[in-house]
Amino acid sequence: MAPRRGKATGAASEAEAAAPRVSAPRVKGVPTEPRESPAVPEAARPSARRCGPARPSGSRREKSGPDPQEKRQVRARAARAEDRVEGPPARTEGVMPPAAPGPPLPRRASRREGTARSARERRPQPGPTEVPEPLVPVPSLGRGKEAPGSWKPRAVLEKLRLSRQEISEAAEVVNRLTDHLLRRLQSCESEFKGVAQLRTGSYYERVKISAPDEFDVMFKLEVPRIQLEEYYNSGAHYFVKFKRNPKGNPLGQFLEGEILSASKMLSKFRKIIKEEIKNIEDTDVMVERKRRGSPAVTLLVRKPKEISVDIILALESKSSWPASTKGGLPISNWLGAKVRNNLRRQPFYLVPKHAKEGSGFQEETWRLSFSHIEKEILKNHGQSKTCCEIDGVKCCRKECLKLMKYLLEQLKKKFGNRKELDKFCSYHVKTAFFHVCTQDPDDSQWHCKDLELCFDNCVTYFLQCLKTEQLEHYFIPEFNLFSRDRIDKLSKEFLSKQIEYERNNGFPVFGEF
Repeated sequence: MAPRRGKATGAASEAEAAAPRVSAPRVKGVPTEPRESPAVPEAARPSARRCGPARPSGSRREKSGPDPQEKRQVRARAARAEDRVEGPPARTEGVMPPAAPGPPLPRRASRREGTARSARERRPQPGPTEVPEPLVPVPSLGRGKEAPGSWKPRAVLEKLRLSRQEISEAAEVVNRLTDHLLRRLQSCESEFKGVAQLRTGSYYERVKISAPDEFDVMFKLEVPRIQLEEYYNSGAHYFVKFKRNPKGNPLGQFLEGEILSASKMLSKFRKIIKEEIKNIEDTDVMVERKRRGSPAVTLLVRKPKEISVDIILALESKSSWPASTKGGLPISNWLGAKVRNNLRRQPFYLVPKHAKEGSGFQEETWRLSFSHIEKEILKNHGQSKTCCEIDGVKCCRKECLKLMKYLLEQLKKKFGNRKELDKFCSYHVKTAFFHVCTQDPDDSQWHCKDLELCFDNCVTYFLQCLKTEQLEHYFIPEFNLFSRDRIDKLSKEFLSKQIEYERNNGFPVFGEF
């Protein structure tokens, strides 16, 4: 029904003037019926009190008006109503006469054309309970126009939740496969007969995302009385020597002079596994092609479901941790100095991950690994001993790590044909996350209700690492994971730009693929 035209009289005018109105949001391109929108009758406007009698907008000047006494009463009532709503009237000068009738023009919700504002537009907005339903539906914001806080982190995490049945089925296949290989490696004629399984990786840390289709399995082999020789002050890569090399040592065949060759040992380990999988009858499995510089033997299970299993050989040393780790593991203010000391008394591991040397690799070197300590930290991640236990207060630390891993994973899928993201991996994200935990040690800083803020803090820290080209290894402070000899500057700038775009637009990549 069109707004009533003409002059306002009596109590109806006062009621209309006193009632605040909220106009529905206007959507560009959606036609609306022409309408007049004076929330206060024309006679009640400040301009009407100062510039003569009011006229209906767009009409010709009336030759005769109402009784002067009646006009004064209307003005007085309208003025009192207006003052109650918006306080003292503002001065309005130079009000132009109304325009001639013509086709309606689109109007903005906040301001009228011309110099005079309507009283409706200067009123404060009413509370949510007073807002009527909008007459025109408002479309959702498109990509590039997401308002901060518009994405739903809990909905993303729900999508990443792994089903118990899927986990159980995948774990059964992987356990059957690894048990078979362990029995073969532990046989008397094997050079690796002392090997045992070390359960590490995202599956055992309970931060696995998307699908249980990738597993890391570490086979540890204790090597007593070894001596480490640091490779070019790297802090992370070492040559391994035996302090004493008694005859009959099964690892003697892998020596290059005095050095235990990582490449020779990995090659033999790979050969045994490749031969043994032929004897596995109930699983369709194959060994994938060797990746240059990788410490893993990657198995691909094709049936009943495709699963990738990285089997990593690790030397276990129960000696003191190397000097390069002295300033690492900065958890004293987070988990406590006592916890740190106890963790440093655990063994450390060396995996056949070769140091980069020019355009190639130094294939006799081993790299330090602390994946078992990372698992322990994530398992007991709160300052409070009961953090995230059944009866304890829940935090959002692991949720933030999952979202960070998923962000990188989705970007790598989105730009799969771009080489800039090839060298980035989930370990970079995990390392940055550990540093944020050190920076924000209190459980109260990771409250579940603050998930979006906590995730944003993790993103901010990671972006800072990319921009400064500095990401310290959490256990080896002098080892920079973002140095230019490991990842070039252009790649870091590319990833930084993509993450900035995602954050500014409500992470649309979380809804892709």
